Amino acid sequence: MRANIVVDVGNSRIKWGLCGPDAVRETCSLPPDEPTAWRRQLELWSAARGPWIVAGVHPTRRDQFIEWLRREGQNVRLLEDPGDLPLRVLVARPDHVGVDRLLDAVAANSRRTSGIPAVVIDAGSAVTVDLIDGSGAFAGGAILPGMRLMAKALHDYTALLPLIPVPDRGPTVPGTDTPAAMELGVFWSVAGGIVALLREYRAFCRSQIEIFLTGGDGGRLHAIIPEAQLWPEMTLEGIRLSAEALS
Repeated sequence: MRANIVVDVGNSRIKWGLCGPDAVRETCSLPPDEPTAWRRQLELWSAARGPWIVAGVHPTRRDQFIEWLRREGQNVRLLEDPGDLPLRVLVARPDHVGVDRLLDAVAANSRRTSGIPAVVIDAGSAVTVDLIDGSGAFAGGAILPGMRLMAKALHDYTALLPLIPVPDRGPTVPGTDTPAAMELGVFWSVAGGIVALLREYRAFCRSQIEIFLTGGDGGRLHAIIPEAQLWPEMTLEGIRLSAEALS
């Protein structure tokens, strides 16, 4: 099935991708609960009728969005079952793995060098650091809090710490006031965790690995992991490729 528009419903944003013959060629990021913004974008892409292929990690928002599309007269297909993806999954319960992680693996397989393992870092509300083995199978991974979630937890579960913005790049060392110290801790908790996991994956694979970086905070982390291929549309491309594999 060839998708015309692919949609990734995340925890904090809904991302749309307008598909060309062999790639996602235009994207937008919209609020998860504002049909007015969705309708404006739909009008901008007025020539783009379905099929829409929708996937996501927030079931309630995903289903609300699908219902809205159907009320707008759109042809929609939900991509949810791991068995529908062109991917082997080497974990005990594939149905318990977030579909975004599997879609990222599908996309990685379209670019990784044959026989070389790959690691996909998806840095969003949560950060996932997943391993695709040399045969292209999803082998599992790690999940850790994203920067915004960590900053919010520091504010919500302490009496005096403020709610800080996520730093655009690695903060100056050392932090010379409380917000600066928090920014430093939040940034390097995520960045340092990823760097440590990459070291562990290299040791596990006993070989070189290729690294892909995506998600809302991917750009912030790229300077720390310059060898990674930064691919903002990675999950959307995984949806498009998976749709192509459907009968």
